[in-house]
Amino acid sequence: MEPWVWVVVGIVVVVLIVLLLVTGQRRKAIQQKRDESHREKAAEIRQKAQNIELDARENEARATRARADAEQAQVEAARLRQEAEKKAAEAQSLRSEVAEHTRKADAVDPDVRTDRDGRPDLTGSRADGGRMEGVRADDARTDDARMDGTRVDETAVDRDGKVDRDARVDRENPRSGI
Repeated sequence: MEPWVWVVVGIVVVVLIVLLLVTGQRRKAIQQKRDESHREKAAEIRQKAQNIELDARENEARATRARADAEQAQVEAARLRQEAEKKAAEAQSLRSEVAEHTRKADAVDPDVRTDRDGRPDLTGSRADGGRMEGVRADDARTDDARMDGTRVDETAVDRDGKVDRDARVDRENPRSGI
């Protein structure tokens, strides 16, 4: 073989080696750029994940506060319920006391005729001739009053001791007043 062929083969081999080195460096540079962009993208994703984690923690904290507020409201409602029951019991006790004092006053008052239990006798056979002095006609009833102050029957008695059925009808069917 001729020496010039060896020189050409040598030059081709050197060119190939140089090309391989250059392309290898280029490939390496491209890979480094790709890796760097992937790192940046991963950092962005991690930052978003941290922001989402912070939002989740804030929402959990709000939920915990809302639960605590709800529990506080329930405790306050229970306390107010107990206070209302206590006040209602006190009011009932005072009503009973007023009824007892009224019964005792009626028992002592010579103008008020009472039955065996000390309740006013509204049958019309009184010492004042059937008149109800000092008692308004709408206050005098033929029924017994309950302990809570409500009446079983709302029938009114007039000044002569007679049942005023018109007053009851008027209460049940009030006129417009025009």
